[in-house]
Amino acid sequence: MDARFNYYGTTTGAKFSKYINSAAAAIKGSGLPYATQQLVLLRASQINGCGMCTDMHYKDAIHAGEQPERLNLVAAWREATSFSEAERAALELTEEGTRIADAAGGVSDEVWRNAAKHYDEEQLAALVSTIALINAYNRMNVICRTPAGNYQPGQW
Repeated sequence: MDARFNYYGTTTGAKFSKYINSAAAAIKGSGLPYATQQLVLLRASQINGCGMCTDMHYKDAIHAGEQPERLNLVAAWREATSFSEAERAALELTEEGTRIADAAGGVSDEVWRNAAKHYDEEQLAALVSTIALINAYNRMNVICRTPAGNYQPGQW
C-alpha cells in the first residue's frame, strides 16, 4: 500500500504531531501500567484498521518485554486467559470508547464501573487519554494510508 501523501512531512502535520506527542507525554508517570497502555494502544489500532499503529505498538510492546502470545490474543481477549481482570476492564473500555458510534449511549455505565473497580482516578484519566489519543493517531494514519511494516522500536 502506498501512502496518499506524507502527512508528517507537511508543516501542519509536523506541528500537530508535535503537540499530540506532547499530550502523550502526560500519560507517562500516571500510574497506568505500561503493559496496559500497550494493550489499549494495540486493541484500538486493530479495531480501527490502522496497520501503522498496530505494527508500532506490537513492536514497542515486544521491545519492552511483553510476551508475543499475549499480544497475539489481544483481538480475542474475551476468550483468552492471558489477561488480568484489570487488563480485561481496560480492553473493554477501549472497545466501547473506540466504537462510540456503535452504541447510542456511548460507553455503558457497567463498563465504566468495571474499569473504576480496577483503576484509581489518575489511572482512569490516563486510560481515557490513551484511548482518545490512539483513536486520533489511528484516524490520521488511516485517512492518509500510512503504510505499515517498517517501524523500528524507539523510532519516534
